[in-house]
Amino acid sequence: MTLEQLRHFLGRVQRDPVLKRQVEAAITADEVARLAQELGFSVSGSDILRFSGQSAEGVRVSRIDHPGEYPGRYY
Repeated sequence: MTLEQLRHFLGRVQRDPVLKRQVEAAITADEVARLAQELGFSVSGSDILRFSGQSAEGVRVSRIDHPGEYPGRYY
């Protein structure tokens, strides 16, 4: 289940300060998803965006709109 994978990944982010800095430095949800995938989690950028506004394992996921993005493009 993808949501469960995302929750496990967020738990790992909470426990690993190096991973947390990498996630915070990522510009796109796809970059965060690549970090998760490199650690064996089955998570996509779309999964992360759909989880925006929610919290799990002490980590809150927030979408940041960057200039030039199309609003609502990921829904």
